[in-house]
Amino acid sequence: MKQLLLLRHAKSSWDDPKLADFDRPLAPRGLKTAPLIGRELARRGWLPELALVSPALRTRDTWRLVSAELPKHLPAEFAETLYEATAATVLARVRQAKATSLLVVGHNPGLQHFALRLAGAGSDADVFREIEAKFPTAALARFTIDGDWANLDFGDARLTHCIRPKELH
Repeated sequence: MKQLLLLRHAKSSWDDPKLADFDRPLAPRGLKTAPLIGRELARRGWLPELALVSPALRTRDTWRLVSAELPKHLPAEFAETLYEATAATVLARVRQAKATSLLVVGHNPGLQHFALRLAGAGSDADVFREIEAKFPTAALARFTIDGDWANLDFGDARLTHCIRPKELH
């Protein structure tokens, strides 16, 4: 069984209107919540073997803060295609994975759409409704998957959890 973790980047700053969207840093709230998610991943033992990370500054910083809380260094690939990715683009990138446990750090609305479309039979209905209502910054969705990444399609995964930073304070 494989594990897929979807993490929306932590809260970003809009303080500098001259910055391109790609270059926006984390806001103070994001700097606080990203480590909370990392500690929760470690506490639950949901340790990815690989992280696929959008190369935008806020996603890279989210991964840096999350990974600093994990018990061992984990490799990350910064995938250009994950910046402003659609659900189909995220699926295409996940299909290329070689790890048993994978973390994707990305953006809405694509990550939320991907999560909703990926959830299939056996998914937790309450968790699905939570994500459908809102997939806030620094939220983490967990899926389990049977079979190979290469054959993954929408509806093939079981959505088991959604952790939001406000639950971890």
